[in-house]
Amino acid sequence: MTSIKTVAIAVPLEAELVDHIRAVDPSVTVLYEPDLLPPERFPADHAGDPAFQRTDEQEERYWAMLNSAEVLYGFPNESPAGLARVASENPRLEWVHAMAAGAGGAVKASGLSQDRLQKFKITTSAGVHALPLAEFAAMGILNGFKRSAELAQDQAAKAWPSLRVPTRLVNGSNLVISGLGEIGLETARIARALGMRVSGTKRTVEPIDGIDQVADNAGLPALLATADAVVNTLPGTAYTEKLFNRGMFAAMKPGTTFVNVGRGTVVDEDALLEALDNGQVGYACLDVFAVEPLPQESPLWQHPKVMVSPHTSALSAAENRLITERFCSNLRTFLDGGDLPHLVDTVHFY
Repeated sequence: MTSIKTVAIAVPLEAELVDHIRAVDPSVTVLYEPDLLPPERFPADHAGDPAFQRTDEQEERYWAMLNSAEVLYGFPNESPAGLARVASENPRLEWVHAMAAGAGGAVKASGLSQDRLQKFKITTSAGVHALPLAEFAAMGILNGFKRSAELAQDQAAKAWPSLRVPTRLVNGSNLVISGLGEIGLETARIARALGMRVSGTKRTVEPIDGIDQVADNAGLPALLATADAVVNTLPGTAYTEKLFNRGMFAAMKPGTTFVNVGRGTVVDEDALLEALDNGQVGYACLDVFAVEPLPQESPLWQHPKVMVSPHTSALSAAENRLITERFCSNLRTFLDGGDLPHLVDTVHFY
């Protein structure tokens, strides 16, 4: 099934990883011009330095390169506008691989019509970030159970309480995960290793090994009533918008630990603040927010029961390598005429 294809590297990538892509098949031409790509400021900085500017000649070369390829590694300029432009200018385009696991939002923001979106495939890097996100979620659970926020406040005040306050055991507690996809299942694996019982939600309700109960979103309130900790991994879609609202927080037991590593739009932040203040949520560990960067005026910044993480929990030094390995596997499948995994759903955009 292999035919001659051209792959263009649209985002910053180490030369040795480009060589991995070239090694997939001798029929593949890989276009990589590092002088056209912004330098990374940190590992896996897919957008690169925002101060980088191409000359007019470089800009022309960049788009000529992208428009000559059937396959793109990354969105042009790592932006929805770049995706929209290449989709309209490149009649040969067959497949674009996105760096993000949740690339659906960027695809939606591109404004491309359904007719245009049906002319090529878009895959995500879903799963590549599962382990770092799951580890972050485990940290959030442990922080909540072991009172890390209170300990930090006491340390800052040099206060040694006269009464010893107990912490909670993670072992034997109940975890509910909203979204039992790859991130959710990796979180469940780590949680079970800590001795937690795990239940969760999935669009298609079916038994999953190691998961006590599986429900859809309609069954989420009943699961929350049993939870000592809740981890959200759901993407931001029209169907998940403010899923965690006042009713959902009210369904939780007082003192529940809440962790969000999915998308910020899944949570009604006003309702979360109310739940923190009335004790329904004992601690919240948040890596994502409805508006990013989190506005300076947001009460979440200084709330004593909240950890704010600037949407970096998925980042690891190994990310570029892992995404490249995923892309190489997909490229082999693509060349062999197989079905690409982790396709963006262009109806629900996740």
